[in-house]
Amino acid sequence: MLWSLIKILIFVALVVGLTFGAGYLMDTGGGLRVALADWEFNLGPLQAVIAALLLIAAVWLFIKIVGFIVAVLRFLNGDETAVSRYFDRSREQKGLRALSEGMMALAAGEPRVAMSRAARARKYLGQNAMTTLLNAQAAQQAGDSRRAAESYKLLLQDEQTKFVGVRGLLKQKLEENDTNTALALAQKAFEINPKHSETQDILLRLQAERHDWTGARNTLNAKMKSGALPKAVYKRRDAVLALQTAKDVFDESSTIEAREAAILANKKSPDLIPAAAMAARSYLSQGNKKYAVRVLKKAWEAQPHPDLAAAFAEIEPDETPVERLKRFRTLTAIRPDDDETRMLLAELSLAAEDFPAARRALGDLVTRHPTQRALTIMAAVERGEGSDEALVRGWLARALSAPRGPQWCCDNCQTVHSSWGPICDNCGGFDTLSWREPSQKSEPTGTGTELLPLIVGGPAASRPVEDEGEVIDEKAVERTEK
Repeated sequence: MLWSLIKILIFVALVVGLTFGAGYLMDTGGGLRVALADWEFNLGPLQAVIAALLLIAAVWLFIKIVGFIVAVLRFLNGDETAVSRYFDRSREQKGLRALSEGMMALAAGEPRVAMSRAARARKYLGQNAMTTLLNAQAAQQAGDSRRAAESYKLLLQDEQTKFVGVRGLLKQKLEENDTNTALALAQKAFEINPKHSETQDILLRLQAERHDWTGARNTLNAKMKSGALPKAVYKRRDAVLALQTAKDVFDESSTIEAREAAILANKKSPDLIPAAAMAARSYLSQGNKKYAVRVLKKAWEAQPHPDLAAAFAEIEPDETPVERLKRFRTLTAIRPDDDETRMLLAELSLAAEDFPAARRALGDLVTRHPTQRALTIMAAVERGEGSDEALVRGWLARALSAPRGPQWCCDNCQTVHSSWGPICDNCGGFDTLSWREPSQKSEPTGTGTELLPLIVGGPAASRPVEDEGEVIDEKAVERTEK
């Protein structure tokens, strides 16, 4: 600090001296006379300028000599690197300047320039973390994956930069779609820094893609403990993972574990439709119909859905259509004005051959919200009441061009999915599917549709109808009548 102050004072004094000398020369208009003891010097204007330049050089040399003397004194005082630091200071300044220029070039999108500056910085500063990282990122931006990987591997040798190296290699493997290596790197990065939010998200996605639901739940728990995830969101997503665990256990025919996992998923998130349906079936396999009804009613209150109605139908699989219509009143009374409730009542009335009741249940749905399902139900009502065949065909023709109604849609990319899943196959979003009307851009095209899911003897049955000009498939009409 003191030495810096001295250099500043010397520089200011030099500027003042030069200014005073220039002013004196202008006033005299001639040469410069310098008298020192018994010596006298008469300098012309050019000679005065040369003398001033020599004075500047002498001052610069004096500063360097003084700096060297100070370094020697520090060395004698016990600082073993003082002299070497004095000689390396110039190289360090050049290296830092090259490093700064390389970072600027990288930010400006000039990776080749950044790599050349990184090489220059490495020449003056040696192989250190900053020059290696700059070279790695510049090579990655330039598309030179081999050089980038070599630089990231150099960062693995130091514990302080190990996480940065693993993270860089992880991003490379993700870009190359090498998910196996990426998963191993993500696990290693998570071990080094378990609180890093981006690493948590990547690891969670990779584990979910590999159906490692236990590992995904551990990652999710760590994300919640680090404060990166609200508790309510954690409970919902943990329920999703528990549900997937239950599905895998069901596939392996291990019913006891499946029951526990499905019931746990429903308890964590009662409004999760697939979890509610699976939990109800788990209770049914235990012979506990009361709990199954309770689970489905609570889920129906949150969001009416055909899967819930199908699970509710399985509680009493051998009942008659009239008995089923009566029993379903406990479910449909919860949200009577919901469109799903109206269509469910209409379908149940059709199964019981009570066509006027089916028409009343639909109400103004075919004009207010004409979906394929609602219009097909209306066609079945007209056919059941003995209406003209042309009228029935008209309803079916309208159904072919009508929107499908609520579906599983991704809230991120708006992709429509045929069934619920924890991950969107299009954008990779986790727990982004919701049961709603698709946006206009994501409305699926084609004439094949799912029509009239009648709750008669179990799960809903899909009945496709194909449009061939003006001809309507007679078999589809016959199935609708049934």
